[in-house]
Amino acid sequence: FIAHKIVYQSEFSHVWWNRRFGSLDKPSSVIYNGVNLQTYSPGEGRPAHVYRLLVVEGSLGGGYENGLENAVRLAEGLSARGLPMEVQVVGEVSESLKSAWTAKSAVPLVWSGLVKHERIPELDRSAHLLFSADIHPACPNSVIEALACGLPVVSFDTGSLAELVSPETGFIGSYGSDSWRLEKPDVSNLVHGAEQVLKDWSRFSQAARQRAENLFGLEEMTDQ
Repeated sequence: FIAHKIVYQSEFSHVWWNRRFGSLDKPSSVIYNGVNLQTYSPGEGRPAHVYRLLVVEGSLGGGYENGLENAVRLAEGLSARGLPMEVQVVGEVSESLKSAWTAKSAVPLVWSGLVKHERIPELDRSAHLLFSADIHPACPNSVIEALACGLPVVSFDTGSLAELVSPETGFIGSYGSDSWRLEKPDVSNLVHGAEQVLKDWSRFSQAARQRAENLFGLEEMTDQ
């Protein structure tokens, strides 16, 4: 109420805030997060024998377990279509959750735990797809960092993801149910979209980097 102007991380967070707390007669704008485009840049390092689906979250517990399940189901769906897959999970995961998913997953799971932020560019360059596991993210840095590294992003159409990831830089698919109630999503639609990205990976990768250069550089953020 005391602000002269309000800056939101995304149009999604703008709409969500106004719906939850009511709108104010104040000027506002959206400024997306930015990254260092020299630090986060494309490079080599992806495995040749398998497609790697990367998940980067601070924690995949305390209500975020659904994101892990969705990532595994996506990889399993792609594997069923003849695409060899593995899921690499970066973030804090309880030992019980690791054991449970390792036992029942139909694709290999790599548990990398918490890593220093400086390692994220290397990890992004080592993957073929980033799956954004958070439901209704306001403006996830992991997505912007991935795009800057030329890593296509696939996820559900929740939160700000459709604003950040354009059709030529990945695939944002319909959730297929009520995401606000954390109902089970329609993973089959996401599998189809992710398959198309993998089959034309170089084009999507180049477009991802270009989008980051156009929208998500630190200079762009600070100028705004």
